[in-house]
Amino acid sequence: MLELNDPAPDFSLPSSSGDAFKLSDFRGKKVVLFFYPKDDTPGCTKEAIGFTAQMQDFADANTLIFGISKDTLQKHQKFQAKHALEVPLLSDAEGGVCEMYGTWVEKSMYGKTYMGIERSTFLVDTDGKLAAIWRKVKVPGHVEEVLTAAQNAG
Repeated sequence: MLELNDPAPDFSLPSSSGDAFKLSDFRGKKVVLFFYPKDDTPGCTKEAIGFTAQMQDFADANTLIFGISKDTLQKHQKFQAKHALEVPLLSDAEGGVCEMYGTWVEKSMYGKTYMGIERSTFLVDTDGKLAAIWRKVKVPGHVEEVLTAAQNAG
């Protein structure tokens, strides 16, 4: 399980922006990685809209934001267009990055267990280390909490 000050696991994923994303390419900037279960579901939509609304405040704090789910790039692009999302979304279709970050977990609903993405957020500092970790995220107030941490992180 990842802990504070651990090096953030490096990875490469396709991005909805059309560019390949490689975490280590962003050293010198802070990076927010928010893992979410599925495009266009109520909580995920509110979270992505919240991060989009605060993008300038994050930019002012030298921080970039990226959402990650197992949805395809095509689903990501539809999700972005439908909700005017500006935050880039990364497709972890194979689930390898979710595994590295410990967000692919057993969940249960209505008495049934299944595997899914646990809503989690990671703040990576300018040196590539984990400055903050939020697991089992509840959406209300979360974006503001992450912004405050980004503003205060090195």
